[in-house]
Amino acid sequence: MKKVGLMLLACLVLSGCTAVRIDTKDINNMVSVILSKDNKLYNHVGKGYKYYVPRGVTYIDTNEFNEKLYSNGNYYYLYVDAVSYYYKKDLDYKVNKDAYYSKKFDVDGKTAYLEITKSEKINKYFIEFMYNYARIETLVDKEDINDAVMNASYILSTVKFNPNVIKLMLNEDYFINKEENYDEFTSEKSDVETDNFLQYSDQDNEKKKEEK
Repeated sequence: MKKVGLMLLACLVLSGCTAVRIDTKDINNMVSVILSKDNKLYNHVGKGYKYYVPRGVTYIDTNEFNEKLYSNGNYYYLYVDAVSYYYKKDLDYKVNKDAYYSKKFDVDGKTAYLEITKSEKINKYFIEFMYNYARIETLVDKEDINDAVMNASYILSTVKFNPNVIKLMLNEDYFINKEENYDEFTSEKSDVETDNFLQYSDQDNEKKKEEK
């Protein structure tokens, strides 16, 4: 039933009155089609940015420019880099040949990358998806990979910044002591960073179990 629902939800991308069919079994096609659409939808507004939370995904919490989302048993962590957007910093990514999936995309002059690596510790897959000066990370089972990539594609494709608000925040020194964390995206990941994410995700899962 879950797979049927996924197909029904993802088979069409709406852009105005145009419907584009997506092959949800092909990650390359799914990402390319969704990111290439100029989707102006949004239903969530942050500090200097806004984006669309797709159906089936629930907004949980915000911590500065980090947002926490939830869908179908999985937590998504969205990191928005307003400083890099303001200074128009380039994204540099090298394809990881050792990853389960690693690909760099060029979408209408914008660079994106999607990397999926397997965590042997817990037999799950760590997804890191970056586009439009925003990054989504999530940890899922193998059968949830395409669903997670689809959700992340919709979210990242709709991130829109308000340059006037961001400029005002910069002028007011809002980013003092934060620029070191937000001024540049990097594709280099250490085992410590991955372990911290896994620990964070595990804590969320434990809380979810306690709430039941």
